[in-house]
Amino acid sequence: MKQVKDIMTKDVITLIPDTEVSQAARILLENHINGAPVVDEQGEILGILCQSDLITAQKRFPLPSIFTLLDGLIPLRSQSDLEKELSKMAAVTVEKAMTTKVVSVSPNATVEDAATLMVEKKFHTLPVVEGKKLVGILGKEDILKVVAG
Repeated sequence: MKQVKDIMTKDVITLIPDTEVSQAARILLENHINGAPVVDEQGEILGILCQSDLITAQKRFPLPSIFTLLDGLIPLRSQSDLEKELSKMAAVTVEKAMTTKVVSVSPNATVEDAATLMVEKKFHTLPVVEGKKLVGILGKEDILKVVAG
């Protein structure tokens, strides 16, 4: 059975936390990629920046939904969720716009396990991480190449 390390892309386009959001958007567009891992100087993964993270800045401000019960206002969204969304909307750098809870795979994972994760979580790409160090990236296209032979 093939492993992720057999089909992953090893030459990964990455971003650093202080990259400006506009520059990051250009990098994604010019390279025709959905997202890029964000790494520190040692190559350790800090987060991932996807097109959807950048699109958040263009959406309408979400007014918190509330309802009244016994003359009290009860929010339907948590304050922390609202603060995170506002931070992304106002982001100037990748660090403020990126997703920090990164789902990744090991280079030794099977292609089948990686494909299952992509489908279940609706991810287009998965960083391949050994320890905390980014060693590659796996995209749906890489898996399609296996299917196509």
